[in-house]
Amino acid sequence: MAVTTIGTPWAWAGFIAFVVALLALDLLVFHRKAHAVRVREALVFTLAWVGLALLFNVGVATLYGPQRGLEFLTGYLIEKALSVDNLFVILVLFSYFAVPPALQHRVLLWGILGALVMRALFIVLGAALLERFHWVMFVFGAFLVFTGIKLLLGNQGEVHPEKNLVLRLFRRLVPSVSDYRGASFSVVENGKWFATPLLMVLVVVEATDIVFAVDSIPAIFAVTTDPFIVFTSNIFAILGLRSLYFVLAGMLTRFHYLKVGLGLVLAFVGGKMLLADVLPIHVGVSLGVIAVLLTGSIVASLLRPRAEAKEPAPASSAPSTTAPQNGG
Repeated sequence: MAVTTIGTPWAWAGFIAFVVALLALDLLVFHRKAHAVRVREALVFTLAWVGLALLFNVGVATLYGPQRGLEFLTGYLIEKALSVDNLFVILVLFSYFAVPPALQHRVLLWGILGALVMRALFIVLGAALLERFHWVMFVFGAFLVFTGIKLLLGNQGEVHPEKNLVLRLFRRLVPSVSDYRGASFSVVENGKWFATPLLMVLVVVEATDIVFAVDSIPAIFAVTTDPFIVFTSNIFAILGLRSLYFVLAGMLTRFHYLKVGLGLVLAFVGGKMLLADVLPIHVGVSLGVIAVLLTGSIVASLLRPRAEAKEPAPASSAPSTTAPQNGG
């Protein structure tokens, strides 16, 4: 299976340089000093990131045709939707570790940097496999259908950070202090290096993103096999993840039907991959189906709120600056 791409070496270099410049601007100018991100500020940045993504989408459609533009937009929408599910896990992690509001953006920023590298590796590997082994597409499709069915049946279970294998290994292997030390990921005391809870949170967030990438990368390959489109749509969705978190932090647990929508989306794109050789579906049709499923799940969540009011407290309300201890 031949994999074609619109990504010339100059396009790849230019896009990566553009992303690095944006992240440097964010880190060194807009968020140079740690502070609690307010909803208004987060909303401005969210709209800015979405605007940049749509502007890039227009550029792709203008230079390479509407087909490529639709592929980018569909991939972006899929990744954005799956990211919202990821945000719920991050909300639980921040609450569990009582991450101070002023430090949450720092964790998310460095988490994004790690995610960019990991997503790039996943995409390169996925594209190489698809190019050499056509049957990998059916493996991806079957995996997505299976994951979608699990979501629909509610077999994902609740999030229990204390049972996370990465967290347990970190606590056993890495010397750590129990309290936060400002925005530092590590400290030196009595000539010895210790990790702070902030580093612990970052490691768990990175591990969580890898798990979500296993779903999202194959899902976008169901829309297009162009590595450049897959990478850029994925990265634009991730870049806006931090600000979107602060916009939706208080509302995430209200989207209880979102998992149903995501399950249907994954099952749909998985079926699309399995039937690609006998029943190809136009990317425009895919975009419409995905948009309807996701919008419907969000609207249904708002129209039919969950009966029980047991929701994890937003991380921004956590007053403590001491991470929970592990008994072993």
